[in-house]
Order: sequence, then structure tokens, then C-alpha cells
Amino acid sequence: MTSSRHTAQFTLRHLRALWRQPAYIMMTLAQPLIWLLLFSQLFSRVAQIPGFGSGSYLTYLVPGLVVMTALMSAGWSGMTFIEDIDRGVMDRLLVSPVWRGSLNIGLLVQGACITVVQSAVLVGIAVLMGARFGGGVAGLAAMVGVAMLLGGAFSALSNGFALVARQRESLIGMVTMLTLPLTFLSSVFMQPAFLPAWIRNVSRYNPVNWAAEAARATTQANPDWTSAGAHAVLLLAVLLGCMMLATLSFRTYQRSM
Repeated sequence: MTSSRHTAQFTLRHLRALWRQPAYIMMTLAQPLIWLLLFSQLFSRVAQIPGFGSGSYLTYLVPGLVVMTALMSAGWSGMTFIEDIDRGVMDRLLVSPVWRGSLNIGLLVQGACITVVQSAVLVGIAVLMGARFGGGVAGLAAMVGVAMLLGGAFSALSNGFALVARQRESLIGMVTMLTLPLTFLSSVFMQPAFLPAWIRNVSRYNPVNWAAEAARATTQANPDWTSAGAHAVLLLAVLLGCMMLATLSFRTYQRSM
């Protein structure tokens, strides 16, 4: 009961912070919108290549961009912990009986809300541009759920790294070092069959690729729920593992004090 109350309190804290700075969501959408508007036009004829398997590159691209946006936004989650550390808030929290997991979960819920808004904006603009998603509302909801799983995992990883590094510059470096390679070593922008063999092999073990494949499987004309479910289970396992690491990072932080 205590843990639930702590989680609710920290979730409310982070949602209030988001409510006071709604522009943050639009700032995180700047780059994905550029990619949506430019990449979808630049590579529009790729879908005409035999074997591509999708009638529209725009429709193919959107699920990958939703996943990529959730990933990149989640990377900055640890900045909240660094701000709390710099202001002395974290030290006061850790000497209280607060459940450590609630500190992470509150930020994960905030990230999930951001993902919902981001996804709605991207899908809405894509539909205006002519994209069509055969999976309907259920498929789009499942796509957002998959993006939440990936975003939650990377958010927890960012939180844990922030507790260990305690510096903004280090967190920025970590986010950049992970997000771009993970994105391009996946099927976010291109069909797996068209990827170089070594990238295709690496992508099989890439959580970003799992999320992109699952999101795409739910939005196609005949949703492949089996494939989407299998990838979602893998992402859930990654999420739980990252949450455990983030919670254990509190001990590392306290020992270094």
C-alpha cells in the first residue's frame, strides 16, 4: 500500500511538471517531424521496388518514427534525476522511507504520456499526408503500447545512468551514443530484406528493431498479432531488467555520497 501511494505521489509530481512545460513535447517532435516530412518524400519511390512489400513508404515509415521518437525522448528522462541531485532533492528523498522504485515509475508514467501525445501528432500528420493504417484503432493503440515499452526501458536505463554519472554531459553523450546506432541498426527506415546482411543480423538482437517490427505488424492490413506479441514480450523483459538496474543504481549513488 505504501509503495502504491509513493508511486502515485511521484507520478503526480512529474505530470504536474510536464503540464507546466507542455512545449517540451513539441521540442522532442522537431526532429521526427523533419524526418517524417522529408524522408517520406525523399524515399517515396522505394516502395515501388519489387519485394518491398508495402504500398506506401510513408505508411511503412510512421511506425518506425513513433518508436524512434519514444526512444529519443526517453533518453532525457535521467535529466530529472540530475536536476534533483544538483538541488539536493535526491539526497533528502533517499534518507526518507520512500520506495525507490516509485522514483523510477513516476518518470516512466510521465514518459508514457509524452509518447501518447507524440504518437497522436505523428499519426495525425501522416494521415493528412495520405498514410493509411489497415490495423485500425486497435492496431494504432498497440503500436503506441509497443513504443511505451521501449521508451520505458530506455527511460529506466537513462535514470540509472544519471545516478551513476551525475553529470548532464555524460548523459547527453550516452543518449547520443545509443540512440542513433540503435535506430540505424534496425528496420525503422528500411525493409529488413533490403538491409546489408550484417545489419540484418545485428537487428535481430536490437530492442529498437523489435519495437519497430511489432509496431508495423499491428498497423498493416492484416495485423500479425502473434509476431507483435512475441516482440512485446521481449520488450517487456528488457523493461523489467532496466527497471531493476535503475533501482539498484540508487545503492551505487548512496555509496558514493
